[in-house]
Amino acid sequence: MDIKEKSIAIGTTQDFIVDEGVIVLKISNDIDNNRYFNYDIDKNHIQFHFCLKGSCKFLFNNSSYSFPVENGCSIMLYNPQQELPINASLVSGSLVLSVLISIKKFHGLFSKQADQISFLNQENIGNKFYKEKKMGPMISVVLNQMIQQSLHESTYKLYLRAKVFELMSLYFNKDKEMDIEQCPFLVDDKNIKKIRLAKDIIISRMIEPPTLNDLANEVEISLKKLKQGFKQVYGASVYVFLLDYKMQVSKRLLSSGNYNVNEVALRVGYSTATHFINAFKKKFGTTPKKYLMSL
Repeated sequence: MDIKEKSIAIGTTQDFIVDEGVIVLKISNDIDNNRYFNYDIDKNHIQFHFCLKGSCKFLFNNSSYSFPVENGCSIMLYNPQQELPINASLVSGSLVLSVLISIKKFHGLFSKQADQISFLNQENIGNKFYKEKKMGPMISVVLNQMIQQSLHESTYKLYLRAKVFELMSLYFNKDKEMDIEQCPFLVDDKNIKKIRLAKDIIISRMIEPPTLNDLANEVEISLKKLKQGFKQVYGASVYVFLLDYKMQVSKRLLSSGNYNVNEVALRVGYSTATHFINAFKKKFGTTPKKYLMSL
């Protein structure tokens, strides 16, 4: 899979080319100050930007105007008349997922639905479009599944490509009742907030995470709802999610060159390097030592 990952002081950016004409960007800001992100993309692409955490602004015409995007919201941009390179400002703690699809690819996906998608209509060819939209529960679920890479890298491209197509289908779906029918748990916004809090707790305490019972009590939700809701929102059980998060952190720490294998193991909550090495190999198909040698 074509993946470019850049871990620097201002945050992390991942660039996934999941199919011809389809690019996924994962952009985070892990520092206290704003982060500025730039990405060149030609005018033949439709841009979808989803803010999963924090807030951001997309800047255009040398920052003369901007589109703010808050947590839980998205924007779609398409301007065949001029280039729209991505220039974004992310506040501290923000997480943004962007999907860039060529108009040719998009036509191939939705040719039969052209009458329902305004900018695909024959009379709108050449026109520019901008759309703000709040993310419904089902779209939030798919986005969180895309963010959490719980699969082996060898199969992740196929998984991510399928999720992009699912995301587009949901985005342009006109049945407003679909979210409620397919995901009744997520209709209650209080439940979503509790599940997100549970996620933040296990991440902040990944070295000594709470038991599921203690976690459920802390976020004031039943154990059953915690298990069901967490899997619906993040696409994995609590501990599978945590394991994946630990592996991603360990990979970044190794890539930094500042820590050896034993030190990384301790930092992500493993008491012995052997258990960490086995988990890392199962996740990435290689040992931490071999991964370091490949950098």
